[in-house]
Amino acid sequence: MAKKDETKEKTKEKSEKEQDDFSYIVRIANTDIDGDKTVLHGLTSIKGIGRHMSMLIINSIDIDKNLKMGKLKDNHIEKINEAIEQIRDRAPSWMLNHQKDYETGEDLHLIGTQIELQLRDEINIMKKIRSYKGIRHERGLPSRGQRTRSNNRKGLSLGVSRKDARK
Repeated sequence: MAKKDETKEKTKEKSEKEQDDFSYIVRIANTDIDGDKTVLHGLTSIKGIGRHMSMLIINSIDIDKNLKMGKLKDNHIEKINEAIEQIRDRAPSWMLNHQKDYETGEDLHLIGTQIELQLRDEINIMKKIRSYKGIRHERGLPSRGQRTRSNNRKGLSLGVSRKDARK
């Protein structure tokens, strides 16, 4: 009986130590990430990083992809942040999410709020130069060739009107 009690106490101590090391929220690239997710899936919660980009980051810094985000040490988190900042140099150009920037012509990889800001700026430029896509954005219509006769209807309920059967 005494041995069982000792082993229970040891497992409790180990679990308490593990819980002390575990952080439920990890902050990477100005994004709060759930500590229960694996590193592979946790990085995908950062806007601009998908599964392939996440895998590239993990492979470049040699971290186990199945490790929980909450168990990462501070030095691993710093390595991940550095890898995200240098992603443009590490990833091939076809993997980047913003190719041929409007102003510089370079291939970029935008992350977080940079994506929304860049998109808004480019739509405003299209509106300003009065391109077809810009005009469609202004009017709230689809800008990629979708049809508007049967889909994308807004406003009052549109449908087939019935004839009065009594007449």
